[in-house]
Amino acid sequence: MMDEKNMNVGGMEELPQDSTTQPEPQQENTEELEKQREAQERMAKIFQTVSASKPEPAKEESPEPEEAKPQEDASAEETPAEEAPEAEAAPKEIELMTVRKMTAPQKRALAKKKQAAKKKKKTKKLMKKLLTAALIIAVVVLGGGLYADYMPNNQSGEVIITIPEGAGTADIAEILKRENLIGSEIFFRIMSKVQGMDGKYNCGKFKVDKSAGYQELFHTLTQSGQNVDAIKVTIPEGFEIYKIADLLEEKGLIDKDKFYYLVENGEFDYDFIAEIPQRDNRLEGYLYPSTYEFAPNDEYGIINEMLMQFEKMYAKYEERAEEMGMTMDEVITLASIIEREALGDEDRKLVSSVFHNRINSSDYPYLQSCATVQYVLKERKAVLSVDDTKIDSPYNTYINEGLPIGPIASPGEKSVEAALYPEESEYLFFVLGSDGKHHFSKTYKEHMQNKNN
Repeated sequence: MMDEKNMNVGGMEELPQDSTTQPEPQQENTEELEKQREAQERMAKIFQTVSASKPEPAKEESPEPEEAKPQEDASAEETPAEEAPEAEAAPKEIELMTVRKMTAPQKRALAKKKQAAKKKKKTKKLMKKLLTAALIIAVVVLGGGLYADYMPNNQSGEVIITIPEGAGTADIAEILKRENLIGSEIFFRIMSKVQGMDGKYNCGKFKVDKSAGYQELFHTLTQSGQNVDAIKVTIPEGFEIYKIADLLEEKGLIDKDKFYYLVENGEFDYDFIAEIPQRDNRLEGYLYPSTYEFAPNDEYGIINEMLMQFEKMYAKYEERAEEMGMTMDEVITLASIIEREALGDEDRKLVSSVFHNRINSSDYPYLQSCATVQYVLKERKAVLSVDDTKIDSPYNTYINEGLPIGPIASPGEKSVEAALYPEESEYLFFVLGSDGKHHFSKTYKEHMQNKNN
């Protein structure tokens, strides 16, 4: 940068002092020369203003000619007051002039910035298009699925469903979903409200075509419940699956082969089924014993109804099972043994206490339950032979410590309760006496005395 002082003086010296001293310009160059002179005067004023406004850096004092001071004063006096706004704008003009003269790196950086902004804009547009397309596809798929759910489907056959007294729309939607009559509980509830069906549904049993759409379901469930073609049957507590199948077949309700296939391979929408270990007779112990009304030839619906009743029953005991440190399968396994061994309500909890004590005993870790061997034999022998107690099976509690591999029958609720709330005792043995009652003892000697009486 030039020295500001020299700029000031040099600029002033270059200005022509008197136009009369210059030779007469050609006519065609007069205007051009006038413009150049005005530009030079303008630049001189700008440099003067910048020099006057910027403080001089500190320097060592040096003598200056006396004639320099009047020259500075003269130049200051020569700047008229009316030209102040123009002088104030001078730094801005210099700044603008400087910005316009970009270096090569600056130009490249600016070009890259513009290119990045352009690319970002294109990417944003592309993402917007993709999101819009995804939204459209989602709406079409969801809408198509809900439409298919609303309309009649291709399922064949009929099912009898039970709507309990006091059931609301949410309860009914859950039942219909479990019977595979609808695909979405939420959508059914929405359409029920839209159609004005809430509060109009009746309780009872309803015969429903599996291919029914929503309109047919609305119509059917607002009619009086009927027991059309339903057959009443009682599943006793302590029945094994094969006994349940025999009973249902005798009533003309099932094809036994189809029933067994669904027991092993059927897909049922209950969370607790995932907790059952993989084994033969998968649903043993979980077909809840109760009195039902079933439609003939609806094997799936029959199994599903019994599983539904089990889920409702067991929900009351889940917290207690966690307190006891027992899994659901362990609870039902022990409850099934109690169901088969106990004589009735009077001794269920005492029988339970014996098995709990043995599970926790190092001296007598074998449950030695006759009922577990009878399950293996598929025969309820009154007296087991020594060979019977030696049968190689994971269900045989004479040769395997603790609980067997799974339940041996369908326990009732009282046996489930007894398994989780055993009587407090120190009994390790019990035997059926000649009086038809169980006699309990703490030691093997006492047990043998009870056995011989």
